Amino acid sequence: MEMPAPNPKVLAKKSRIIARLQSVLPADAVIHEAAETVAYECDALTAYKCPPLCAILPASTEEVAAALKICHEEGVPVVPRGSGTSLAGGALPTADCVILGVAKLNDVIETNYDDRYIRVQSGRTNLSVTGAVEHEDFFYAPDPSSQLACAIAGNIAMNSGGAHCLKYGVTTNNLLGVTMVMMDGTVVEVGGAHLDAGGLDLLGVICGSEGQLGVVTEATLRILRKPEGARPVLMGFNDNEVAGACVADIIKAGVLPVAIEFMDRLCIETTDKFAKAGYPDCEALLIVEVEGSEAEIDEQLGVIMQIARKHDPVELRESKSPEESAKIWLGRKSAFGAIGQINDYMCLDGTIPVSSLPYVLRRIGEMSKEYGLDVGNVFHAGDGNMHPLILFDANKPGDLELCEAFGAEILKLCVEVGGCLTGEHGVGIEKRDLMHAQFTPEDMEIQMRLKDVFDPDWLLNPAKVFPLSITETRREAAQAAA
Repeated sequence: MEMPAPNPKVLAKKSRIIARLQSVLPADAVIHEAAETVAYECDALTAYKCPPLCAILPASTEEVAAALKICHEEGVPVVPRGSGTSLAGGALPTADCVILGVAKLNDVIETNYDDRYIRVQSGRTNLSVTGAVEHEDFFYAPDPSSQLACAIAGNIAMNSGGAHCLKYGVTTNNLLGVTMVMMDGTVVEVGGAHLDAGGLDLLGVICGSEGQLGVVTEATLRILRKPEGARPVLMGFNDNEVAGACVADIIKAGVLPVAIEFMDRLCIETTDKFAKAGYPDCEALLIVEVEGSEAEIDEQLGVIMQIARKHDPVELRESKSPEESAKIWLGRKSAFGAIGQINDYMCLDGTIPVSSLPYVLRRIGEMSKEYGLDVGNVFHAGDGNMHPLILFDANKPGDLELCEAFGAEILKLCVEVGGCLTGEHGVGIEKRDLMHAQFTPEDMEIQMRLKDVFDPDWLLNPAKVFPLSITETRREAAQAAA
């Protein structure tokens, strides 16, 4: 079967755009050969792929501004990309788009320990921010599981959290300011090295906007003093609902652990084989960590373990050394990689009230039997940020679609009990057609009006967040008006 010949007009436009981008960027910063753009066809939601028109890797705010100005003049969509770790398809390209990667934007610009902030370029990885200040006993609090690889740009786009967000909050609670480039190349400064900026809370709008409003090139982040110490306790239970009830009781008691993590049997067994963490044989596992002085730790853990004993735990193991603490956390930090070694899976990201944990865990178990697909539950139980891992066979016809239908039902359940569609992964393409489950048409209209202000031509990160039929209509109307 012969392939259709490429459209000459399309090829000419592509060549012109690439040539213009090459005129403002270094030669190795414009990636356009088919073999080289393969790496940008998808992010961590690998079920969907699409080759972009090209990818660019600017190394400064000025280069980002020059490139965006060209794309704006040409009417070319742009997909901002951090490290490509998005689990919601947040950096999935369209065939007519330019991928704008921030990997080369990785410098530390300023560090101020007296006022407790650091200013970095947005391509810097999450863990390396702490790495830049830990010699002075400071750290950057948000710690997503992908923190070794994920970029600050992506953390801001999705408002990422992590295991320790129960105490320290997510990205928005640790973000002080940004330098952002608008689609037309205009550079704006929002917030800065102070607690709160005057006027409208534009920083709150930008954080979590999924690359819909602009490209963040620099970020001012809050850094904190490291606590005197930290200690986890491992709790094993023979029932998921009992473990969920234990979490709710800990929160109700007024104790504020730095983290409460949950894993079910599938995740416990898989991660223990992978990481050799020495987890107990049980149905559900909680890792609860507190921090402070030794006296504070002892007092908090005393209350927490007293609550746990009321729920008849299979095992209650308090860490006695840094080595034991590292081992307790090893399996949890390895969970996604361990599951990925045995099966294809889709990782969801619904958030629920903590009091609803027992009910939601039971319903997920019931739905697992209805759909005939196994589910591994591993999540930030303290703030109700769930990460069900639905296992499926990518090579089995219909299995992906079945997995997606199952996932949609779980996310609808999260909304039904008073939660929301996402906690830290974002909407991307994964949940865009579920937005109606949480938001009314009027709600979405208000959100889209915000995008109209920042990106009136709807060229930034197309086909994400809002239902595709709505975004395409909006984009076509914007183009017609232009």
